[in-house]
Amino acid sequence: MSGGGGYFRRVGAVRPSHLMFTGGVGALVDLPNFSVMVKGIDHWSYAGVPDPVIEEPRLRRAVNRALRRYGPNQVGELRAAPWIPGTDTDPKGYAARIGVPVTPFPQWLRCTACNELASLGSGKWGFENQNPRRPDEARFYHENCYRKKKGRKPLAVAARFALACTKGHLDEFPYTEFVHEGRACPDTTYPTLRMRDNGGNLAANVSLECLVCKKAKRNIRDAMGDKGRENLPRCRGRHPQFDGVYDNCDAQPYLLVVGASNQWFPVALSALALPDTGTDSLRKLVEERWPDLEDFEDEAEIAMFAKKSKHHRYLRDYEPGQVWQAISAYRAALSGEEGEAEPPPGPPDLLTPEWQVLSAAKTADPTEDFALVDASLSGPLSTVFSQVRQVERLREVRALIGFTRLDAPDPEDPGLVTRVELGRRERSWIPASEVRGEGLFLRVDDQLIEQWEKRVASSAALAAHAAAFGRFREHRKSDRIQDDSDPMQGWPGSRYIALHTLSHLLIRTIAMECGYNSASLAERIYSGDAEERRTGILIYTAVPDSEGTLGGLVSLADQDPSTGENRLARIVRMALHKAGRCSSDPLCGERLPQAPEDFLHGAACHSCLFVSETTCERGNRFLDRRFITPLAGDTEPLALIPDFT
Repeated sequence: MSGGGGYFRRVGAVRPSHLMFTGGVGALVDLPNFSVMVKGIDHWSYAGVPDPVIEEPRLRRAVNRALRRYGPNQVGELRAAPWIPGTDTDPKGYAARIGVPVTPFPQWLRCTACNELASLGSGKWGFENQNPRRPDEARFYHENCYRKKKGRKPLAVAARFALACTKGHLDEFPYTEFVHEGRACPDTTYPTLRMRDNGGNLAANVSLECLVCKKAKRNIRDAMGDKGRENLPRCRGRHPQFDGVYDNCDAQPYLLVVGASNQWFPVALSALALPDTGTDSLRKLVEERWPDLEDFEDEAEIAMFAKKSKHHRYLRDYEPGQVWQAISAYRAALSGEEGEAEPPPGPPDLLTPEWQVLSAAKTADPTEDFALVDASLSGPLSTVFSQVRQVERLREVRALIGFTRLDAPDPEDPGLVTRVELGRRERSWIPASEVRGEGLFLRVDDQLIEQWEKRVASSAALAAHAAAFGRFREHRKSDRIQDDSDPMQGWPGSRYIALHTLSHLLIRTIAMECGYNSASLAERIYSGDAEERRTGILIYTAVPDSEGTLGGLVSLADQDPSTGENRLARIVRMALHKAGRCSSDPLCGERLPQAPEDFLHGAACHSCLFVSETTCERGNRFLDRRFITPLAGDTEPLALIPDFT
């Protein structure tokens, strides 16, 4: 932790993935006795950290496209969080001083004994963190509390209110100005305040009073709601993660309870490390040899130099047309023209290359980061799947490119919500993390799912899902967002719902039958229309510990020596059997969204389909058991797999 006076001491620990999805730059991390904010990457130091770079060119290119950074300003590195081993053996050594910098926020504290309220800079609070092996014991305390007893001084905790605006700014709540109704205290410049939580079950009932003038009293409810916003000052444009840097902002802020789920939303990208293809190697070659290649004008010139010039002999391994395409693409990227040629809406497409490698007719040669093996496909499995492959090794890299406040980013329209940068200046790197694991790739038979799509295209159930998606798109946008785009933009279609539901059924069965914790599994759904013909599911381990690489998931696609049957067939059979009934039936089985409801699931609940947030790629949306297996009371033949024997 860094703060006033140049203090540096370890106050806690988080996993690398926590910095990507839960508590990254600009987010609040709750510690046992106070909360801290992760500082911007301008403050991160890698002095003494050996080789923090995570190599993943495909993700790096996607990051540059998403950030619209090309040429000399592009992101050149993905870096793991600064860390070196050694804190366990020497908690006072150099390793304990290496880490992600944080600063206390909010910096208004309340004494738990006397309820006195003051800022961190008032001099009324002390800080102790004396035991290097117990960073969880770090705490603020009231130095001169009149209610203190023998022993430790009373604990001081963070006051739990802040102000936030739609542009990503976050500021301390103006307690002094608020309690005096916008005026200064008539008796002193820095008055002493008291905060009391009076309880209640209807709304916040926190009262503030000035102990100096003894006249000013106010309840925090006067700052809540649309009417309460009129009692708040205009936004000061503050970024506490940048050491209090202020932007020009005159927006009306919103009252935010510290710890609220909408105080921080990550904007992140993730990709699997794939084997090097000819296109990848050529792109890398052009980047490395650009001074030698930048003056070429056409394919004929490339062919001539490759044949006659010893200096360009390396070009003989490639077709001149491929080299010219790579040179043209890199030249456009350097000039910034690449962004104009690409469609502006939507995130970079990271799934298409993965689908091409996973579903290719011939498996790619194994690498240190990726190994794919064909599994036997016989019996009932062959009636549902056209490919089953064991991913014996995989590596997933995740990169954080920004964050939003108050409103979550829209994956279909990235510009809809203001994204906050990770630093005040453009850096040549951004934070990232990687996990290694294993997985199973399942490709549903194309003909099976195409016939099913035709069968359900005009069904009332699919129409109800589509209508609910339109309502969801309209309702999810708060009054803070003005958007006139098509409410059906981003509708994934029936194929995605079927694949996603099947994925959840398999994940839950694997977790119940094979000993895996469902939170340690993740999914990637490869879905497309009839032209793209994507019908794939990748279930893989996504945790940075030993459970991700023990081979338990891959072994599910091996043959059972006692029966000769693929073990996966038993998993699928059990998953479909459980999908036919739910402990919440008939309520669950009969559920379909109807106006004005906008939930995005049908026959699905925590008892049958829902999984943890870290596992599902769409937040437990687009799920319905009736699209996979017959349910009691169905009046339409909607099941993708009506029989699996």
